[in-house]
Amino acid sequence: MKDHLPTNESRRSFLKATGHLMIGFNLLPLSFCQTKAEQTEIPPYAGVPLRATIDNKLVDSWIRLDAAGHLTVLSGKQELGQGIKIALIQIAAEELDITPERCHIINSDTGQTPNEGFTAGSNSVEGSGSAIRQAAAEARQYLLKMAAQKWNIAPESLQVIDGTIKSPSGEKISYWELLDGKFIEEKISGEAPLKAPKNYKYVGQPLQRDDILKLVNGESHFVHDLKMPGMVHARILHPPSYQDKLQSIDLSEVKALPGVLKVIQNGSFLAIVAEREYQAIKARNLMEAAAVWDKKGIQVAQNQLLEDIQKESGQPEEVMASEGIEQIITSSALNHQAEYFRPYHMHASIGPSCAVALWEENLLTVWTATQGVYPVRNTLSDLFSIDAEKIRCIGVPGSGCYGHNGADDVSGEAALIAREMPGVHVRLQWMRDDEHKWEPYGTSMAFRLSAGIDSDGNLLAWDSAVWSDSHSTRPDGRAGSFVSARHLDPPIEFRKGGWSGGSHRNGVPEYTFKAKQLHLFDYQGPLRTSSLRGLGAYANTFAMECFLDELIRKSDNDPVAFRIKNLEDPRARAVLEELEKNTNWKSRAKTANNGFGIAYARYKNATSYFAVLAEVEIDRQAKNYRLKKLTGVIDSGLTINPDGLKNQTEGGMIQSASWTMMEEVNFDQNGVTSTDWNSYPILRMVDVPEVEVHIIDRPETKPMGAGEAAMGPVAAAIANAVFDATGSRIRNLPIKPEKIDWSKV
Repeated sequence: MKDHLPTNESRRSFLKATGHLMIGFNLLPLSFCQTKAEQTEIPPYAGVPLRATIDNKLVDSWIRLDAAGHLTVLSGKQELGQGIKIALIQIAAEELDITPERCHIINSDTGQTPNEGFTAGSNSVEGSGSAIRQAAAEARQYLLKMAAQKWNIAPESLQVIDGTIKSPSGEKISYWELLDGKFIEEKISGEAPLKAPKNYKYVGQPLQRDDILKLVNGESHFVHDLKMPGMVHARILHPPSYQDKLQSIDLSEVKALPGVLKVIQNGSFLAIVAEREYQAIKARNLMEAAAVWDKKGIQVAQNQLLEDIQKESGQPEEVMASEGIEQIITSSALNHQAEYFRPYHMHASIGPSCAVALWEENLLTVWTATQGVYPVRNTLSDLFSIDAEKIRCIGVPGSGCYGHNGADDVSGEAALIAREMPGVHVRLQWMRDDEHKWEPYGTSMAFRLSAGIDSDGNLLAWDSAVWSDSHSTRPDGRAGSFVSARHLDPPIEFRKGGWSGGSHRNGVPEYTFKAKQLHLFDYQGPLRTSSLRGLGAYANTFAMECFLDELIRKSDNDPVAFRIKNLEDPRARAVLEELEKNTNWKSRAKTANNGFGIAYARYKNATSYFAVLAEVEIDRQAKNYRLKKLTGVIDSGLTINPDGLKNQTEGGMIQSASWTMMEEVNFDQNGVTSTDWNSYPILRMVDVPEVEVHIIDRPETKPMGAGEAAMGPVAAAIANAVFDATGSRIRNLPIKPEKIDWSKV
């Protein structure tokens, strides 16, 4: 039976109870321009009372002007390293005519920020940025009206310079003086005029992120770095594989170890709490040696995965249909069919998943690197059967987050452990093998494509068949979303399946066809899967753009000219034309030892446009190749911060190269065998190619998400370049040198 305070009072009490942590431990960093001393001395919202509720329709749920002369931006999107903090500050500062140096930002805190779901789909600037822009415009309009009424003049006659309103006669008053510490109790109407792009001062400028210097200097930044008073350290022992159950364990020696504070066993859920981190690690190792498991193993052999995908999938979902498409393809002047494959991929976060949890006076606080503080809060609510208002989730960056990794699971586990030690901050960090074996992977996928073109090089028809497991089993308010919930006694079953929409993302390219068709086959595979950067778009675009390259070569067409000819969207053609110009495509230096590959896609067929040229160089004697250079062109509409856009695009290009050339999750009948960096190698610094990014800025259009636009095209461009250099068409990722038929070179 639940006995709760009324919602508003419960939340207000909770914020008061946990508020001291916000300032004392710098969990809510202020703007990039402020010193550490200022961060300690100036609390967010000085002089502004706490709200009892957060209403996304209110201006003050997105921006607040405090009594100390600052603007605080509130966003429900998590800062994952993508640079949204500075971008959102630029947007708000622009609309309010306030210098960015006055601005603070708070991200992802269920106690303070709006509920914006997950930080996913390259949607932060497009979604949160749009809301903040409108809220800032509404606030500016409201404040101008206040000043106009005070001076009995028309709002249109007023001017704003760095938050100070000036009248034609020289009178001055600042936003902060007008509000005097009060909220802007206005709803967002959506009708306040937005500043014209031609008048922008801050949007479009490469303002620097505040976290870069911290990262370079090794200062505290990640959730792993949090230090709380009296904090203790925990480790968890997961089963060897998914279906394994604990048969027996003798914990007497573990309990006797120095520093051990608590040993927790609940069904197959095993955890240790110690005074110091190494004591917890040592106890976990002893616990691992003492545990006896009933092993179920994995029933699908890795070398039979492709066969299993196509054999065990059910009836296809008809995503897109076109009557008579088979006849159009077979009767074309040139037709082609091919199959492609993507293995399981890891997030491979450099920092293993980590969270800190505190149970205090029946209130739970979790510091988490999740992509969605509100969904995790709701899932914790279900796990513990308590009201969500008694749970606060505070977002803190994690060291490497590219989707649904282990951050949500470790948050649930930290809360389970902390429940056994009320009043104490419990820090739980996974070991490296936990991270590699238990994170939700990017799913393996298979493709069968066929298409036809006419004698003039026009695409006529395209038929895609896609086999895929789910791309999203994120926390959804049901406790079974947490991986360790299934290990409890009684177990909370992990839900099967998940959202299938990500499986066919970019499943048909956006070229012009008379007919196109897409069938999706749902597969429930042997490994745990969920959201990884780009979802299905990475592998779909790899397959589509490699297949198109095969068609182009069979028809003896130019890879750039053919694509431009078969695209109607002028912005799509523009990125290819810009790439052609910046790479001297027509006069490229082709030798016997290098190869060039082109690829293009519009992410989701609806957001950013991206075209890329890959250059590879081969070593015939060593039977090896290296990725020499990647050159990309991106159009993501209005560019908020060109430096941030380049960073995101460059990072995506490099990560895609790593997936494409090296990465693959290996497993056998006993479980996942990719348990460390030796068994799951990623691209090292010495292997990183030269990367060049060109931006097409379109101030007259809306900004679009860019963080995932490069992933798929880069994969295809590398494969196409390898073919250009070697004559070997590698259709099954990763593109390892041993897959190349060196006799063709």
